[in-house]
Amino acid sequence: MKELGAGSTPPELPAAGQQLVKLIGNLCFSIFVISVLVFSVIAVTYQPPDPWFQTSKAITKSLSATLPNSTFATDDSLLPTGEDLVASPPSAATATGAALLDNSSFPSSSTCDPNAPINCSNPAVLAAIQRFNSKVFRKSIIFISYDIPVNGSNPDECDAAWRFRNRFEKSWRRYRDYRRFHLSPTENCTFEVIRAGNFRSGINAARRPRRAASPPTIQIPDLDINDTIPTVGSESEFRKGRYLYYTRGGDHCKSMNHYLWSFLCGLGEADFLNRTFVMDLNVCLAGSYTSTGENEDGKDFRFYFDFEHLKETASVVEEVDFLRDWRKWDRSGGKNQKSSSSRISFRKVPTYKVTPMQLKKEKSTIVWRQFEGPEPENYWYRVCEGRAAKYIQRPWHAIWKSKRLMNIVSEIAGKMDWDYDALHVVRGEKTMNKELWPNLDSDTSPESLVEKVTKLVTPWRNLYIATNEPFYNYFDKLRSHYKVHLLEDYKELWGNNSEWYNETMILNGGRPVQFDGYMRVAVDTEVLYRAKVRVETFNNLTRDCKDGINTC
Repeated sequence: MKELGAGSTPPELPAAGQQLVKLIGNLCFSIFVISVLVFSVIAVTYQPPDPWFQTSKAITKSLSATLPNSTFATDDSLLPTGEDLVASPPSAATATGAALLDNSSFPSSSTCDPNAPINCSNPAVLAAIQRFNSKVFRKSIIFISYDIPVNGSNPDECDAAWRFRNRFEKSWRRYRDYRRFHLSPTENCTFEVIRAGNFRSGINAARRPRRAASPPTIQIPDLDINDTIPTVGSESEFRKGRYLYYTRGGDHCKSMNHYLWSFLCGLGEADFLNRTFVMDLNVCLAGSYTSTGENEDGKDFRFYFDFEHLKETASVVEEVDFLRDWRKWDRSGGKNQKSSSSRISFRKVPTYKVTPMQLKKEKSTIVWRQFEGPEPENYWYRVCEGRAAKYIQRPWHAIWKSKRLMNIVSEIAGKMDWDYDALHVVRGEKTMNKELWPNLDSDTSPESLVEKVTKLVTPWRNLYIATNEPFYNYFDKLRSHYKVHLLEDYKELWGNNSEWYNETMILNGGRPVQFDGYMRVAVDTEVLYRAKVRVETFNNLTRDCKDGINTC
């Protein structure tokens, strides 16, 4: 036989042989496909006798045939649970329970009397209130949790309270509302809300404060606010701590924006140095926000900003308590009063030109920055200028508006059922400066406002007007087209019978607090931000630029 060489090819099979091989391959493949199809059909159509592979109807039938002959029997004195409702055979009693399960409500009794007074603790009542709220407020607020409803003033009324978050806020701040609901029984022992009261109308659901021996007649405070002043604690804790202390500088009594810019510089440096910031709760309000036009000292930081949130996001102590503890424990000198090593160490920093980077490795208990030069050398924010700006990050996330002010915002929005549009009208001193704002006065006149706003806002909507215009009746012509709301319409929210009034008076040592211009601006602005449609002065109403002519 001749051998095949390296470059040679094997002889080809005859044509008949090739056809036979192809036929056998196709036949085997067809048999394989048919076998798979037959097996699949059998697997789909075959039902084994094991009841656990059957449908839920077959399971129920199997159990109903087995349980009557078994030694275990259901007892009507036991409260049925979910698995009992599913596994037991349908009957009159369990059919009612299944229907209630579908409606997410479980009455406290198996019989329903439509003429009986409503039991507000019945979960079916809460389910009805939840359905109503989710339908009415689903676009504006997010419900977090509910309290068990309590009885209202009449047999068909219930008061319910809940926590919620505003959809239009970037923060996760929580608020509390309680309203009165008029309910009516429906089929299957469920309820339907006929009407609901206004914001915080369900006073029986408000949490009561702890009563003293002779409690004053005041409104119920918000017990969720915890703006108590943190203390250092013991002497040993004080000595182990590291503090950054700024003495008062030229920023005092400047505008609130200036104050915050400087305050956050100090807070940012404390974070960079890994120290606790010693803060002065005393705020001087600039004359631009006061009724007299003069600076007013002695305001409390907690009137304007959320001190509880600040404590949670930054390490701070209050200045008065800090200085008292410093004097007390530094003078005591620990166990060995004559030993200089027992004195509390501190370093004075007389100028802002000593940068935070130079203080990074400072071991003293207290770094004491002093601002005694002339303005602007004595501004706190000078510490964060220059090279320091690359290292110091101002913690803006630590500053929130006071929750007491935000509660007023929520009440105003709640009284409009969170369904309103807003108009921002800037007038005041800018209308008098014709060089920078030549058209502002005429563009925001009552006639011009009616002409422009009616093209932007649907008629007869709730229209909240945030403005610095001092004359209340200035917007009367808009009342022919809208349900107009002004901040002054809600002055009872900070009047001498209000929750805000009593709580701020406690912070102020028993002295009443004036609802000043900065508070008004803060509330006005926050209500404006929550509107569904916002009309701005310099974007929609006037041809002038916000910062004056030729600055657009």
